[in-house]
Amino acid sequence: MELKSFLLAVFVIFSSQIQGSSAVTDVFVKRGDDVLLEVMDDAPMEFDLFVWTFNTSKVLVIYSHVGGSTVSEGYTGRVEFSVGNYSVKLKNLQDDDSGVYTALVVGAKDQTIAKYMVTVQGPVSPVDLNPDSVSNSSDSCNLTVTCSTEDSHINSTFTCDTKTCSQEGGDQSKVTNSGASLRVHLLNDAIICNHSNQVSWTQKKTQIQDFCPLHAGLSDGVSICLVKTVVFSVGLIIMVSVVISVHLMEKIRKLK
Repeated sequence: MELKSFLLAVFVIFSSQIQGSSAVTDVFVKRGDDVLLEVMDDAPMEFDLFVWTFNTSKVLVIYSHVGGSTVSEGYTGRVEFSVGNYSVKLKNLQDDDSGVYTALVVGAKDQTIAKYMVTVQGPVSPVDLNPDSVSNSSDSCNLTVTCSTEDSHINSTFTCDTKTCSQEGGDQSKVTNSGASLRVHLLNDAIICNHSNQVSWTQKKTQIQDFCPLHAGLSDGVSICLVKTVVFSVGLIIMVSVVISVHLMEKIRKLK
């Protein structure tokens, strides 16, 4: 890198006078994936340098109309700069790549063009959903479950009768030690344990009627089956009655 470009880059990094948009755009990336950071505002056509920095202390790319683009040592092969729109593509992101990425122009008017807060996350771990206690009576059922991951857990209690089920305290959720979200909730006839972050999710569920046979889910199933049986039986009786009636009428007609 030429001495002039280097000195200008140092100026960009340490200057506190550069003006422009202070808005930071949050971006979440799955570990090992790529991300494209674009310049949302129109960059001025005339400038001495266009610079992408990381956490204000590292220069990723320096571009000038005369000298073209230069990727800093350490980012070769991991950073692609587009001269057409000044965007930068970051490849194979790892946890250490989380931080603030800023696009700056240096020239007659020094300003910030874009700023991103990039957070690299790994996939969430699997979840387990296990019953802790079940209490059944003739007209109700109390079920307590544990929704857990490798570093966190939630307990929740459900109360059911023959008609409905409710979750004590409503949906239960918490932020795990790894910064993900752990949630246990009731959906129709199922208890669902969900573990998620901004880039991945996993879940496990269990049917309430497996532990609370008086619950409406099971009662409805029995009712539907019973209705089908009754309808079929009634239909069969009607058909047999019609056949017998026709047979008797035919016999009576012959006797006359």
